Amino acid sequence: MQSEWFECKVRYDKTLESGLIKKTTETYLVDALSFTEAEKRFIEEIKPYMSGEFMVTDIKRARIADLFDSEDLNDDHWYKARIAFISIDEKTAVEKRTVQTAVIKANDFHRALARLDECMKGTLGEWVIVSITETPIIDVFKFKAATEQEAPKTKKK
Repeated sequence: MQSEWFECKVRYDKTLESGLIKKTTETYLVDALSFTEAEKRFIEEIKPYMSGEFMVTDIKRARIADLFDSEDLNDDHWYKARIAFISIDEKTAVEKRTVQTAVIKANDFHRALARLDECMKGTLGEWVIVSITETPIIDVFKFKAATEQEAPKTKKK
């Protein structure tokens, strides 16, 4: 079974630099197989960064075809690109567009555009960028396979 991306939101009290406490909602992406697994994994990932009470307020399926992460520490924003793949119907000669969404980590719009062009090089067929917008996503939690040490041990009889 293939995993999917889920957009998860958490609400908590954030202490500002001025010392004031403000209710904040943040958005994250989680790679999971189901809503239940997404919530469980999201809580496990976010818990070490939270002090005090927090609440998962929303989880929804994110229709993402590709995710282009970056190792560059300057890339600290996530952008959503809608890409139309163009094909021609051989019988009717009508152009057909299939739109997919990709998420790109970059430091600004221009870098997101450059990274998208770079990542899409070698793609068979014609494609065009429909839109690129900055998202409220703070971070992405990809699936990590459990190591043998982390895997639960079974009882031997």
